[in-house]
Amino acid sequence: MTTQNPGYDAVDAITDQWAAVRPDLDTGPMAVFGRIYRLANAMRGKVDKAYAPYGMALGEFDVLATLRRSGEPYTLSPRELTATLMITTGGMTGRLDKLEKAGLLTRSPDPNDRRGLRVTLSERGRELVDQAVGAGLAEQSAALTAALTEEEADHLSALLRKLLATTA
Repeated sequence: MTTQNPGYDAVDAITDQWAAVRPDLDTGPMAVFGRIYRLANAMRGKVDKAYAPYGMALGEFDVLATLRRSGEPYTLSPRELTATLMITTGGMTGRLDKLEKAGLLTRSPDPNDRRGLRVTLSERGRELVDQAVGAGLAEQSAALTAALTEEEADHLSALLRKLLATTA
């Protein structure tokens, strides 16, 4: 691609630079994943801004949303949360401390394991995450509809699912 193309972007510039110094390389994969990384970073920022009025960033939202999606009684162990969110136990402890202090969840002894804990979404936490998920989805929807038709978005989702299944 050249700078004459009106759709030329920063990823094109990078792959063009590589093509100039290493013409033997196929930079197609770099173009795809470079755009995925940049898109993820851009949307992370937009979604974080959408969650800010609710007093949370993406990390805190993820904890509350995971509890909410688990269904009533909205309770999981810290280990279950950590595995679902793929973060360290230390990172999880920090998030849980912050969210518990804000009254958005509670931690209590696990009745089936005296060494374990159960984390439960509070009513206030449920109300807040329900509002925040709507705000985050509005940002994501706006980004999609600004660039893609519904059919294109569905096709992109299917292609990304296929790619993810082979790389995860």
